[in-house]
Amino acid sequence: MKFGIFAASFTGLAALSAGGLALSWEWSIDPVPPELAAASAWSPPALQAPRVLETAFPAQGQPGIERIPEFKPLPLLQEIAASDNALPEIEPVLTRWSREIAPGETLDAVLAEAGLAANTRAEVALAIGAEYDLRRLRPGHSITLISNAHGAARSVSLTVGDGVRIEATFGEELSTSVVSPEPELVTLAGEAVIGSSLFAALEEAEMPARFAVDLAQMLGGTVDFRRDMSGGEKLQLLWREARLGNERIGQPDLAFAALEIGGALYEIVWPDNGSGQATIYVDGEVLRVFAQPVEGARLSSVFGRRTHPVYGNVRMHTGVDFAAAGGTPVHATAPGQVSFIGWRNGYGRVVELTHGSDTMTRYAHLSSTPDELAQGQRVAAGDMIGRVGATGTATGPNLHYEVLVEGRPTDPLSDDRLANAIERQADDDTYALSRLAEARARLATSLEREIARQATESL
Repeated sequence: MKFGIFAASFTGLAALSAGGLALSWEWSIDPVPPELAAASAWSPPALQAPRVLETAFPAQGQPGIERIPEFKPLPLLQEIAASDNALPEIEPVLTRWSREIAPGETLDAVLAEAGLAANTRAEVALAIGAEYDLRRLRPGHSITLISNAHGAARSVSLTVGDGVRIEATFGEELSTSVVSPEPELVTLAGEAVIGSSLFAALEEAEMPARFAVDLAQMLGGTVDFRRDMSGGEKLQLLWREARLGNERIGQPDLAFAALEIGGALYEIVWPDNGSGQATIYVDGEVLRVFAQPVEGARLSSVFGRRTHPVYGNVRMHTGVDFAAAGGTPVHATAPGQVSFIGWRNGYGRVVELTHGSDTMTRYAHLSSTPDELAQGQRVAAGDMIGRVGATGTATGPNLHYEVLVEGRPTDPLSDDRLANAIERQADDDTYALSRLAEARARLATSLEREIARQATESL
């Protein structure tokens, strides 16, 4: 009974508490402003379905309608060729060592100074020696060594006369090559007034003094330079030189000479075809034709008594000597017939030609003769019959040239019999005079050019 009264009382009390809490909650809420209540009540309008427009596009290629461009994706970076981005190849750094060979030095000594090992020096000497006789090394020749940054040799070159270079190149194998430069052939002209001597006049005019020998050779037997020249004679020359830059290669060759002596004008025209056959004119008329046995050679010994260069005693020199490099071609000085090819004591290798019944020419100290040249064969003036050598009793490469008339030696530079034989073979006077006119014109043009050059340099 008591328990029931207690439960009923507890239930009533709980209901009363809940009602009080509800009233207190309602009383604690603040009123909402009207503007905020209106904003809270707004909602966006409903979205409308999109309108689909149906447009008919014209077909591509329809006349009068602009073509719609086609868009393609850009190429990927990885599709770019690797070669487009390749870095330039860097050449290795090379060093150059060079110096001239001193008197008495050997190739091995110079290469040792350059830092090459003994086995490498031996290989280089064998390679270069296969192309060039190392016994011919001279002061003024030069050695050049090209090596990389580590000191390893890349090439060794030996520069000898006339710009020729023998080069040994290091690779898988040591290879050798001979480099011969291509010189430029230039034509020069000059004039001089002769005073004390022909040599002095050429040197003063800065023309090659060796031309005095060529003029003496051509005009020997016709002009006595010591007796006929009184001083004041005018000399004009036209010549050819082979050059590498400003350096002259080899010996110059005369092309034309004009010399006034005793009121007469002597002119000489040398050919361009290498035959060595020159024509001499006096006052515009052909005097004689002379064929040099060795073109461009130096007259080293004349006809007559002299001290023998080998035996040292005074004896008769029965010919003239032309000093020239070994292997230089030797030409017949007149048309004739081969009467002998072979070896004679003192003369070495010899070729002898007969010209008629009483005249013979002899060419001695030859190194070789053409294989096709045979005894009894006829030759023309200017034909090659051998090459300069040093066979027999000779101190160096030269041609000993003799003219024998009825078996007796005569001065080759003054005898007219060969000149007459050559003139019978020569072209007619019309052609000879045209050659003279052409040579005169070339001389005049070259002299004008030289005068203009000197005037320009003086400004």
